[in-house]
Amino acid sequence: MFQPLLEAGLRQTMQRLVRPMLSNAVPLKLQRQLIRQAYRSSVPPRSARFVRDDLGDVPVVRTTATATPSGTILYLHGGGYIIGSASTHRGITGHLAKLSGCEVITPDYRLAPEHPFPAAVDDAESVYLALISQGLSANSLALAGDSAGGGLSIALAMKLRDHKHPLPSSITCFSPWVDLSQGALYQPEREPVLQESWTANAARMYAGDTPLTTPLISPVYGQLDHLPPLLIQVGSEEILLNDATRLADVAKRDGVATRLEIYNNLWHVFQVHCGQLDRATEAVQVAADHVRAHLAS
Repeated sequence: MFQPLLEAGLRQTMQRLVRPMLSNAVPLKLQRQLIRQAYRSSVPPRSARFVRDDLGDVPVVRTTATATPSGTILYLHGGGYIIGSASTHRGITGHLAKLSGCEVITPDYRLAPEHPFPAAVDDAESVYLALISQGLSANSLALAGDSAGGGLSIALAMKLRDHKHPLPSSITCFSPWVDLSQGALYQPEREPVLQESWTANAARMYAGDTPLTTPLISPVYGQLDHLPPLLIQVGSEEILLNDATRLADVAKRDGVATRLEIYNNLWHVFQVHCGQLDRATEAVQVAADHVRAHLAS
């Protein structure tokens, strides 16, 4: 009985508090401040430890929840490429570290509009290659991300492939934003988190003068062949549902081992409620299992 009430309460919280923050009527500086406060409700497990570091001239947060991590996850945070940080996502990265037994590294990649495309992709690549240069095997490294960070994880893998760099062992995407042209947005009966006008504005700020259908901006317009096994999770109550299903279709078309999970009656990046909402915890556990299944033994 408690879980359905909690789910309803969290949905109302997202709709009444978070969704109004993500509005073009709110100045971007204030959005960034407000979203930092909103993410305080996403609580990491007590075992999680966070250490700031620098990799490839990009600031990162290293997250561990076990004494001897068995692998590494490069986690790219969401926020439409204009808000969010490694700090805002400590809840989800902390739980992912605990459930996977891996170290999770979250870059503070540069944000638009101050730093438009390709800044985010370049920063993600710099961190990845710094890990490789330190002797980390690509087979012991996984990519993951939510929303814009989910799309960024696909773009990073595409760039690594095109530059002949070793690819990670797997990719996990939570509610990935992979078509910034928004040509096929889903129209749910209710959308507790995102507003189409906000994502459209964020897309323009990130892309700048580059066409929105550029594959490293909108991966559904690219070739995904030779990418590692892919897990995609998405809620049925979000405008990015079609982004997730289209990404799965393109990945399967190009021969990528792909698993798509649609969680009925849940919202955009519901995994931030891991540790509180059972279905969110179960989803992150599935993601952790996906990561572990493909790490080098």
